[in-house]
Amino acid sequence: MIRSLTAALLLASASAAAAQVPAGNSAPQPVPFVDTIPAARDVPFPGTIRLSVDATDTRRGIFRVKETIPVPQAGPMTLLFPKWLPGAHSPRGEIEKLAGLVITAGGRRVEWTRDPVDVFAFHIDVPAGARTIEAAFQFVSATKPDQGRIVMTPTMISLQPNSVSLYPAGYFTRAIPIQMTVTYPQGWTAAGAIPAKVAGATYTYDATNYEILIDSPILAGKYGKVWPLTPRVNLNVFADDPAELAATPEQIAAHQRLVEQAVKTFGAQHYDRYEFLLSITDQLGGIGLEHHRSSENGVTPGYFTKWNDGPGRRNLLPHEFTHSWDGKFRRGADLWTPDYRTPMRGSLLWVYEGQTQFWGYVLQARSGMVSKQDTLDQYAAIMATYDSQPARQWRDLLDTTNDPVISSRKPKGWTSWQRSEDYYNEGLLVWMDVDSLLREKSGGTKSIDDFARAFFGIRDGDWGEVTYTIADVAATLNQIVPWDWAGYLDKRLTEHAAGAPLDGFTRNGYRLIYTDTPTPSFKAGETSAKNTNLTWSGGFVANADGGLTSVTWDGPAFDAGLTLADQIVAVDGQAWSADRMKAAIVAARGTKTPIPLTVKRGEAYRSVALDYHGGLRYPRLEKVGTGDGGLDRLLAPR
Repeated sequence: MIRSLTAALLLASASAAAAQVPAGNSAPQPVPFVDTIPAARDVPFPGTIRLSVDATDTRRGIFRVKETIPVPQAGPMTLLFPKWLPGAHSPRGEIEKLAGLVITAGGRRVEWTRDPVDVFAFHIDVPAGARTIEAAFQFVSATKPDQGRIVMTPTMISLQPNSVSLYPAGYFTRAIPIQMTVTYPQGWTAAGAIPAKVAGATYTYDATNYEILIDSPILAGKYGKVWPLTPRVNLNVFADDPAELAATPEQIAAHQRLVEQAVKTFGAQHYDRYEFLLSITDQLGGIGLEHHRSSENGVTPGYFTKWNDGPGRRNLLPHEFTHSWDGKFRRGADLWTPDYRTPMRGSLLWVYEGQTQFWGYVLQARSGMVSKQDTLDQYAAIMATYDSQPARQWRDLLDTTNDPVISSRKPKGWTSWQRSEDYYNEGLLVWMDVDSLLREKSGGTKSIDDFARAFFGIRDGDWGEVTYTIADVAATLNQIVPWDWAGYLDKRLTEHAAGAPLDGFTRNGYRLIYTDTPTPSFKAGETSAKNTNLTWSGGFVANADGGLTSVTWDGPAFDAGLTLADQIVAVDGQAWSADRMKAAIVAARGTKTPIPLTVKRGEAYRSVALDYHGGLRYPRLEKVGTGDGGLDRLLAPR
């Protein structure tokens, strides 16, 4: 019987395979490939790479690179262009911008072959007797936003060493010595974490290893100023217009308090020196990118000069500074890699980015960079956003940690349903919940500050990396307050619940409500974004011309058939304006009459009935009870 059953299964399998290929059709088999790129080993690379960068062609955005690389021996060698970039959590190295690559040894050309599978790799055959090879190429940076981030303008340069260097395969990057020299335009200054000797326009940076070099970007410009915040931390600011450098003593004092509050919160410093690199520009591409001993921060004009107009992007520096502890020093074990070819896995980004987002808002309030009330108002907007997104019904928080690889921050049409990198702000909500539970279960004697010191405040002065797993996170929480933290975290990361996890705010003394008047922070956000945010008043956001930039899945605008391709050109027969749209929403409140809209898509017009009758609704927080709650204590300066 067994023999007969086996024969029947084999016959069925063969019949199924035959059925998949019609008789007479060709049926090729895949060509196998062999990975000939050496795996990274934790052994010293013999010799020091000399990297020279000419960054003077600011009109055309061209970096010219010459690199002298010692060779361990004659024969096969592979050079790599950085692919998986720390902070990007994805393979976003701009290999397409590397051009003109010529490799020589002893003045003779050495031909290279690009790897057919990993196109970031170049294979060469080192001739006998060669001690070094020379690689020359250009990095042709973006000159228009549709080519990528603009990193070079006539007044400023954002130099990221990963874009202007190759490195030898087969070694941990921390084991590859390198020294970089950069020539900038005459009269410019430059700032970065690696010290340099300056001779005219040429900066010769101290020798370091390749991992540290890649983690040490440089901001240079025609107009710059440096404010020492503490003996170990500097605020380096460059601007297109020198008038943007007019910071007041009170503004600089807020940045000083940011550093002081962060050190008090985490209880250690994981840098020998730290450089804030802040660009105030509408020409250079925007950025917010963490590094261990520096951060790249890009804001539009008005950071200092329009300080009183609202919080603007002042959350950026608290967030990126927190990353020195969370993400750079403590790093998810599956995200740390020995080189920039090994794929990074982001399963712990809800700690790396989510808790950094949490601390960024806390530190902005503790330092006074942003007022407590504006911080509360920003929390309300975050809470309301996630509470109104139905995507949690099908896609859990943990899966969003794959988004850096899935979408690489490309635009999405339905973020409220597709989800995006929600581990940032939904992660913030989870960590607020953790704080409230620590307070509740300890009778108010413990909080997330205790977790911060226990998890991030170890090994003062160490600016290597200490990796962790989710079990380590749960174990640290258990040291503070014994409980089933592993089970709790698993639930929060994998649940498919309606609404967002808002209990942490309620336990900590505030609840989310909606009123018909926006908070000052909300209004400032609309002004900055040049939009009208009616997410909770019809389910859409529109730009100044009525073009839709967001439509909430299953909301009233969605039910009316609206999408991002649409532009509202008229409201009840009159030309679009934000005030007219809001007035129509107010008039329709409590009625059964839809709001008539005229909508344009391309050259076609159509009439749309927006069946929404809830009036204007804007999120804000309302205090629960009297006296200071957990959130009040959390936001208070240390």
